[in-house]
Amino acid sequence: MTRPGLPRVVILGRPNVGKSTLFNRLVGKKLALVDDQPGVTRDRREGHARLFDLEFTVIDTAGLEEAEAGSLSDRMRAQSRAALDGASAALFVIDARGGLTEADRHFARWLRQEAPVPIVPVANKCEGRAGEAGLMEAFELGLGDPVPLSAEHGEGLADLFEALMPLLPGPGEVDEAVEAEDNPDAPLKLAIVGRPNAGKSTLINRLLGENRLLTGPEAGITRDSIAIDWTWRDRAVKLIDTAGMRRKAKVQDKLEKLAVADARHAVDFAEVVVLLLDATLGLEAQDLRIADMVLQEGRALIIALNKWDSAEDQSRLFNGVKKALDEGLAQVKGVPLLTVSALTGKGLDTLMEVAFETRARWSRRVPTAALNRWFEAAQERNPPPAPGGKRIKLRYITQARNRPPSFIVFGTRLELLPDSYSRYLVNSLRDDLDLKGLPIRMTMRSRANPFDS
Repeated sequence: MTRPGLPRVVILGRPNVGKSTLFNRLVGKKLALVDDQPGVTRDRREGHARLFDLEFTVIDTAGLEEAEAGSLSDRMRAQSRAALDGASAALFVIDARGGLTEADRHFARWLRQEAPVPIVPVANKCEGRAGEAGLMEAFELGLGDPVPLSAEHGEGLADLFEALMPLLPGPGEVDEAVEAEDNPDAPLKLAIVGRPNAGKSTLINRLLGENRLLTGPEAGITRDSIAIDWTWRDRAVKLIDTAGMRRKAKVQDKLEKLAVADARHAVDFAEVVVLLLDATLGLEAQDLRIADMVLQEGRALIIALNKWDSAEDQSRLFNGVKKALDEGLAQVKGVPLLTVSALTGKGLDTLMEVAFETRARWSRRVPTAALNRWFEAAQERNPPPAPGGKRIKLRYITQARNRPPSFIVFGTRLELLPDSYSRYLVNSLRDDLDLKGLPIRMTMRSRANPFDS
């Protein structure tokens, strides 16, 4: 199914060069029939394609070939021509293993003279070394640098993204359309985790306004992860209570092992996780282990100091915990730290406000244009190093997904980029684009060498 308003990209080429295989690869499903026999595709087929953070409607067409006027092949070619009307770009696919044919050259000339849209030449079947000669021949088409690709194996998609990105209009509009998919009115999946007896069940009972969960002074009362549907200020919430997580070496009982495993599954299910600390005990190493586990899973984290009404020397305690978190969670700066009392209800409305706000930031997509403006400014402030005199070129960045925010940096020689510079980019992202306290994934993607076997 396609979505109205997206840019349109047409796949063209003579029969049996892999157009339908590329179509299936871009839509992520085997919608188009694929066979070695030429001419399998006769009608235009449309699908919703996603290439990293590019979204577009992709159109598979019948093979371009010479044909007598009025014949089936001629009508198929007319369908392919019609598909170009209203498109933003077209991919002209050749078979790199088979090399250029006279038909490829003929239709390249036609596209150069008459095509109403930009054309991206694609040298398909470039896996290994068998396609090298065909890739070099593709430069003869006069359509620009060919993109080396293997649609069957999914290789070269980063290069295809790089070629298409400047040709498709309205990246900000597409980002907004994608953001709308993450429905802000959907129930907030909120898990409460922590060491035994931190007050997790008591906190949930206070939020619900009833003794829904069994509580008591004994540690380990909760065993199963309990999910409860609730409404806070007309906003839907799915609250998840979990078993207390002790240090692994102390967990001997089989039931406790199962309960802790269930709590980990609850973290996987959640969007925002509240790590509840006992303010009368302060921050312990196990709290940092739990926090790190939550962040490794990519979940948005909030840390709440419970039993605040019973804590002594509150200012010193708060500052001490904050400093310890900054040191112990150095990989994620700015995790929210709140004070609450499950017994009296103090601070719980603030906790819920921060939970919804944190989910919104965790779910947000940064528009591509704004992201690359930040990227250029970050490099101007601190240019990438040149180890051994070899210049590292950072070309652009894209947000591949959200929840958690995940980014891909494209460039050359990125395998030489020191980890310290990657950390600089991640920390700058947090500071400059309102992503503080969130787990961020950043992948470096060097431009592929088409001659690598």
